[in-house]
Amino acid sequence: MQQTSIAEAILALDELLQALNDAYWEVNNINQKDALFEIVTTLHEETNELAKLSIEDHSMPYEPITAKFRSSCKKLSVVQKNIESWFIRTTTSERVSVALPKAAALISDECLIV
Repeated sequence: MQQTSIAEAILALDELLQALNDAYWEVNNINQKDALFEIVTTLHEETNELAKLSIEDHSMPYEPITAKFRSSCKKLSVVQKNIESWFIRTTTSERVSVALPKAAALISDECLIV
């Protein structure tokens, strides 16, 4: 298995972050908003840590930095299982469906979401 570079990880995290940020404003249920807000916050923390790295480091293999991101597999799985019911807009559900597995794969092989 080819290891993901830090640059690729930044792109995957940013793609999911943007999709979930848009999705947050589309859901009406407070529990769904809370779940999405927690994941968005976690992604922000991870990307903020990655932003501290030098550009020369972007070709190095990626490893999750923050403990919150390393432990977010279950939360990402909950969103994955509820995409159709939480996100009414087709474009939103498609964006999240595409971005979520890429970001989940960054946590571990066991967190692969299909």
